[in-house]
Amino acid sequence: MKKRGTRTRTSRLIRGEKQLVKSKRSTRALTSGLIKGEKQLVKSKRSQTTIFIIVAILIVGTILLFFLLRTKQIPRIPGIEQQIPKDPQGYLDFTLEPIVRKSVETISFNGGYITPNLSREFNRTRVAYLCYNQNYYYSCINQEPVLIEHLKQELKEDIENDVEQAFIDMKKNLEDQGYKIEMGAMKFDVELMPKKILIDINRNVKLTRVGEVKNYENFKIYVLSRFYDIAVVVQEILSQEARFCNFEQQGFTLFYPEFDFDKFKTGDGDTIYTVKHKKTGETFRFAIRGCVVRPAF
Repeated sequence: MKKRGTRTRTSRLIRGEKQLVKSKRSTRALTSGLIKGEKQLVKSKRSQTTIFIIVAILIVGTILLFFLLRTKQIPRIPGIEQQIPKDPQGYLDFTLEPIVRKSVETISFNGGYITPNLSREFNRTRVAYLCYNQNYYYSCINQEPVLIEHLKQELKEDIENDVEQAFIDMKKNLEDQGYKIEMGAMKFDVELMPKKILIDINRNVKLTRVGEVKNYENFKIYVLSRFYDIAVVVQEILSQEARFCNFEQQGFTLFYPEFDFDKFKTGDGDTIYTVKHKKTGETFRFAIRGCVVRPAF
């Protein structure tokens, strides 16, 4: 009887040891599975990150290609130094674009002029009156009935010397590359268009180097800008103010939702308008004086 009891206990111990071994094996398998799962998760996250980076590069490349094909010039990227192009068209694109933008900004900030004459002080700067009547009760008189043509001439006169200087600098740049350069007289014009500005330059340029001859006659510099689009809105404001002594801002916003309007009434009867293109942030501000009621005493 004792032997049977001993055998039973021994059998139970052996079965317990086997179960313990199986348990350890299961634990090891579970641990191994968890480790493999973690490794797969890390690999999955790395793969996702790689995919995101590739997609971002493709998006940026597509945007740059879009601008290049649309404007025939490479847009400047903040924080990245741009290499000056060596060909005449690329050089003029690179040089004149920031000059045009600066001039447009100044004209827009001053109310349509580089140096405004009929103007008032506002926030420590001079802002031009584009619709004005000094008499009480009478509606204002539009000072620039063909505003877009005026803005075109204002921009052209402001950048004319800079365009000539760009050719002088280009000549020196090409001579440093070993070219002999001959340039004829220059004629250029400015065109304001929806979403862009065109600087159209006609000038014969002949490059010669070691038997190599290149001839250029026309240069077109396109600058992305909402200058024209904003000017159309300003014209409508001037027209309504001259006719009705008021601009119906809410109704106009329904048809032109891409613009913001700010109408500031001064204490002396003037109105300062600021028109802003929401997407680009470009603004144009100007003053109006009309239909002013005589102050009571």
